[in-house]
Amino acid sequence: MKGIIVAAGYGTRFLPVTKTIPKEMLPLINKPSISFIIDEFIQSGIKDIIVISSRRKKVLEDFFDREVELEGVFEKEGASAKLDLISPVEARFAFIRQTEMKGTGHALLQAASLIGNEPCIVAYPDDIHMGETPLSAQLIESYEKTGCSVLATIHNPPHLERYGVLALEKDGIHVKDIVEKPALGHAPSKEVSIGRYLYTAEFFKYLEEGWQKHTGGEYFHIYALKKLMDQGKVVFKETEGERMDTGEPAGFLRATLRYAMKDPALKAIIKEEAAKL
Repeated sequence: MKGIIVAAGYGTRFLPVTKTIPKEMLPLINKPSISFIIDEFIQSGIKDIIVISSRRKKVLEDFFDREVELEGVFEKEGASAKLDLISPVEARFAFIRQTEMKGTGHALLQAASLIGNEPCIVAYPDDIHMGETPLSAQLIESYEKTGCSVLATIHNPPHLERYGVLALEKDGIHVKDIVEKPALGHAPSKEVSIGRYLYTAEFFKYLEEGWQKHTGGEYFHIYALKKLMDQGKVVFKETEGERMDTGEPAGFLRATLRYAMKDPALKAIIKEEAAKL
């Protein structure tokens, strides 16, 4: 199974830093946010990773490549710990550029030829998962039980009206529709979709079909997803663990603090500074 990371967007909520630095490279302390997705994939058994990027994001390719000059410096110094920190991860990468910003559906189509007749995990790097079982592994388990495409969800978050909310079949497992940003009091359930999906190969057939009918503007994945829903081929998996939304500065700060709290020394600093407020 392959993994796809959709990382072609502009990251305008983080301007001015994203004028030159891809949002996916903004660090939680010392670890770029995209690395959390890569780690999740690898821990879930996914070693073939496709990154959909754009012209402004060549640094993503450089980050996952070797840094020969630094390696040489650290080898001379005998700095094995530093060498470990810059060693490339054990995965195979393919980088595809979305040359025009035509929406996430169009972005995913750029990777379709590399997927073949296999399911894949699609990740949006705004959603970072922290928990015992990697989120991608949770989706794979659901797929193995059902044979269906799987949507990762969180249950009843604050401001339900800001999400895509799932309408569920009577069995409480299959998804029959998704309602984007429903009016207050009109949400079809309390399960909301987040940026992690497992798509069967059939999804890409409908994605191409929808693109052929598309008449302009951004093209999203909803057309293909609803085609599968109509056939009873989509289920949901409520996320076990903690989902951190890093798509805007406040959420990014929360995720940084949560990650820092895992380090005893950094945790002590946070407590010291909090006591001063």
